[in-house]
Amino acid sequence: MSLLIQNGTLITASDTFQADILIEGEKIVAIGNNLHAPNAERIDATGKLLLPGGVDPHTHFDLPMFGTVSSDDHYTGHKAAAYGGTTTVIDFVNQDFDSLRQCVDAWHAKADHKAAIDYSFHMNMVRFNEDVGKQLPELLDEGITTLKIFTAYNGVLRIDDGSIFTLLQTAAEFGMLTLLHAENGDVIEKLVADALEAGHTSTEWHALTRPSWGAGEAILRVAGMAQAAEASLYIVHMNTAIGVDMLEYSRERDIRIMGETCPQYLFFTIDDMRRPDGAKWVCSPPMRTKADNARLWQAVADGAMQTIGTDHCPVFYDGTQPIIYEGQEIAIPGKELGVDDFTKIPNGLPGVGDRMPVMWTEGVVKGRITANQFVALNCTNPAKIFGMYPRKGTILPGSDADIVIWDPDRKVNYGVAMSHQRTDYNLFEGWDLVGYPEKVFLRGQLIVDGDEWLGKPGGGQFVKRMPDAQVL
Repeated sequence: MSLLIQNGTLITASDTFQADILIEGEKIVAIGNNLHAPNAERIDATGKLLLPGGVDPHTHFDLPMFGTVSSDDHYTGHKAAAYGGTTTVIDFVNQDFDSLRQCVDAWHAKADHKAAIDYSFHMNMVRFNEDVGKQLPELLDEGITTLKIFTAYNGVLRIDDGSIFTLLQTAAEFGMLTLLHAENGDVIEKLVADALEAGHTSTEWHALTRPSWGAGEAILRVAGMAQAAEASLYIVHMNTAIGVDMLEYSRERDIRIMGETCPQYLFFTIDDMRRPDGAKWVCSPPMRTKADNARLWQAVADGAMQTIGTDHCPVFYDGTQPIIYEGQEIAIPGKELGVDDFTKIPNGLPGVGDRMPVMWTEGVVKGRITANQFVALNCTNPAKIFGMYPRKGTILPGSDADIVIWDPDRKVNYGVAMSHQRTDYNLFEGWDLVGYPEKVFLRGQLIVDGDEWLGKPGGGQFVKRMPDAQVL
């Protein structure tokens, strides 16, 4: 089957130009003006933009946590992503078994039959020893090239600094990239105990017990280890000005380190957590201040920040009340679990469908970033960093035909109804957006056509990624 998209304005990470795109099967085969394809189906994209499908490098679907589970699975979350213009996501595998292959197989069993867009996996490393290190080549065989470590969540997810350093050395040996959740678990543990002893249980204390300097300290500490190990490092969900300072400090000293932030950290603050419905904004790391928002925007605009992810990990605000999703009632325990104790609020929020529409309006339309930077941050850079480029994240001959026809003039009043995320709230409820996906193609197949969903469970493919990917 051939498809010819004509007369659109193609936007890549570096260029903007008018062009036709010819698709054969799942691939882009030609880009140019006045392409001739007499037997192709034709779509006139006059007045529209042609963007690569988004790549979200940070999602959590069907994740058990805090006595519940993230409310989007690998179908509902993928559907929401597609409506927002994202066609590839990377999820995290839990280290629930001694065998890393068993861990991966368990996640495939959850995801493969539900996946509605293309996807890959990172591997959470919550235990590391010599035996685990010897298993890393098996991850490479599975196309998994990234390992996530934590300097928080003592006794649950965190490994000690000696193990972190050994992991960094081993990852470097195999051309793997290490991802870091950067907070200081010891400081958090003490401050949480102090807060509870003093009777501080309200939502804002989730942020007050996780100080910004803990993130800055952890970034610099692990960056130093990465330099000594000759390893590459990627800081996930950056939320603080001091974190950006430490990222820039490290990059100026030739440490191979990169940063990701998320929309929630660009717009919201601890004051949102002080609202009566403040639990909606509880995630880890937490919301900070307007000064942090501004410093993060500066990093996004000047190139100090390499990607925009979401850390999509939705839970219901009130899991006692069902919602209707695809005609069925569903209710999943959520934020109400911590109504009287901030330590029991499930940490996570929705975002996978919101990222590109919100960042277009707030970034491109409002002049904070260019359209080319938008594509770099949301599509091309994640594909390059995580070993999927040029198959994903760009529009080139030979690339997968993951294409978004974007209507730059469409105005929408955004919120939970438009986001298609399987939860009962949206952080951007009532926001007026300008610019929105009109059609979304996954490997040449139309999966979103305006408000109509044409995708299906099992329609997504697992993307095996390459080691020794780019450090931007």
